[in-house]
Amino acid sequence: MTDVFAPPSQAEEAARDALARARDHLLSLQRADGYWRGLLETNASMDAEDLLLREFLGIREEERSRLSANRIRSQQRKDGSWGNFYGAPGDLSTTVESYAALRLVGDPVDADHMTRARKYIVAHGGVEGTRVFTHIWLALFGIWSWDDIPALPPELMLLPGGAPVSIYSFACWGRQTVAALTVVWGHRPVRPLPFGLDELFTGAPRGVERGSLRTLRGWFGLLDRAFHAYERRPLRWLRRLALTRAESWIIARQEADGSWGGIQPPWVYSMMALDLQGYPIDHPLMQAALEGLESFTVYEEDRCWLEACQSPVWDTALAIVALRDAGVPADDPALIRAADWLLDEEVRLRGDWAVRRPELEPGGWAFEFENDNYPDIDDTAEVVLALRRVDHPDRQRVDAAVRRGVNWIVGMQSSNDGWGAFDADNFHGLVEKHPFCDFGEVTDPPSSDVTAHALEMLAAEGLADGDAARRGLAWLLREQEADGSWYGRWGVNYVYGTGAALPALEAMGVGADDPAMRRAVDWLRAHQNEDGGWGEDCRSYVDRSWSGRGDSTASQTAWALIALHAAGHPRDEMVERALAWLASTQREDGTWDEPYYTGTGFPGDFYINYHLYRLVFPVTALGRWLA
Repeated sequence: MTDVFAPPSQAEEAARDALARARDHLLSLQRADGYWRGLLETNASMDAEDLLLREFLGIREEERSRLSANRIRSQQRKDGSWGNFYGAPGDLSTTVESYAALRLVGDPVDADHMTRARKYIVAHGGVEGTRVFTHIWLALFGIWSWDDIPALPPELMLLPGGAPVSIYSFACWGRQTVAALTVVWGHRPVRPLPFGLDELFTGAPRGVERGSLRTLRGWFGLLDRAFHAYERRPLRWLRRLALTRAESWIIARQEADGSWGGIQPPWVYSMMALDLQGYPIDHPLMQAALEGLESFTVYEEDRCWLEACQSPVWDTALAIVALRDAGVPADDPALIRAADWLLDEEVRLRGDWAVRRPELEPGGWAFEFENDNYPDIDDTAEVVLALRRVDHPDRQRVDAAVRRGVNWIVGMQSSNDGWGAFDADNFHGLVEKHPFCDFGEVTDPPSSDVTAHALEMLAAEGLADGDAARRGLAWLLREQEADGSWYGRWGVNYVYGTGAALPALEAMGVGADDPAMRRAVDWLRAHQNEDGGWGEDCRSYVDRSWSGRGDSTASQTAWALIALHAAGHPRDEMVERALAWLASTQREDGTWDEPYYTGTGFPGDFYINYHLYRLVFPVTALGRWLA
């Protein structure tokens, strides 16, 4: 490793060597088909729920159970708990699910790791204190009562999209999950295990709390009690109609790889829903779903774990941009292959986004290999930026795909002038008050990072003076925090949001002396670590004192450098220290170690370690500063 305090000439050489190694390593990771894909690592609940799903479906196998259990045990913290990101405090629900899964594979109750887990669970509220999703998993096996779970009747599927509350009031990830869970709720199955979890209960009250009728939550609590009463004697014809509608809705949205939305939550619940509707495990829909799950399974040493999602489109677009910033020629064969792959991945179908934008022509790109129902604004913007950096021989094909993507993004602008990730005007706060919604974001309102990427792309397409871009810029400037940073919805957190916002401002013509730019730079300066890097802990989503604070990481240091470069900041001591930190912490193979989670699924609840972030963003940052 290079000395951080090396003389200027040596520091420059070290930074350039680091860029060359990182560039070459990134090129070596390209797949034969032209794409890049880094692993997406999450928490142990993915593996615990995979075991519980297979038990519910009657297909749990000993060897896979052993490998999954090894992975779960390896993630346990010293206090007996399981957390939701590297270095996280314990999470009660994740710990209960992990404990239940280990009981399922035969771990003795009196084993040391189980004793420590049980003590943690009881001390932190027991099973009673876990989230609704955990209660649902336990209810499937008779450990929790369905009567103590917020009602989610399948009749919800009969409500039109324009109703005050409907399935389309939820964000796309919640929508697909809720649709499947209405079927599960309609059946309320119990498939008992040969053991209980009495040792994890504290005797605390169960069920939905009765809130004041002066609040929406109180009215939803009253409505929940009414739904539970209806459940005792539902209208049979209406229930049958609702279940049939839900079943058809679910089947229509299964993707070519067997998934639902390319993400774990709707995938597992949709499999349960189809099972309860009578689909045998050897049915083609179920087999496709199982085969898809296998393709999301990572095997390493004596363990295996499940990716919650896969990100080839996002990774490939970021890799193209990074390599161009690193000096790879625009007509390099590697970039041509990558652009060809991206062009083949364009989504030309109408998805659920068309419910609110029925006249809009389809276009754009999704995050995953297969997610035609849900292209997203973030990926589409980044893909357009990437395609424009490649000297592709079929310029007409590129222009046509870009035009469709740009028009789709403009049409997906929300009425408040920002952009959400998947839907337009999906900020229906009513559903957030439902007792069921106690985990993660359930709507998809505009966010600073997505809006920034859309603006950067529109400006690159010569549309900075257009109405959509001007309104979006005004929205983004209003979203700047009082301290000068921006909130990051899909990356951790204020460092990510600021790293997205400043390149957008620059592209839109905001000057380096603009107050918004200066305040952002001041915020970055104030949060640089002593070692020269930047880091931010996931806890900043729930505790603002963590804003911009945490151990330095390669990805977050790169985001800060990208922001500073966009702001027209000189290559001063602050920048030199950051470049030196990247050079000094690089591994010999050209990448960086980064156990920390810097991606966000649900702020406050679910985080992601994108294994390619530690490489692709430093390449971009180094390339821009050393160009």
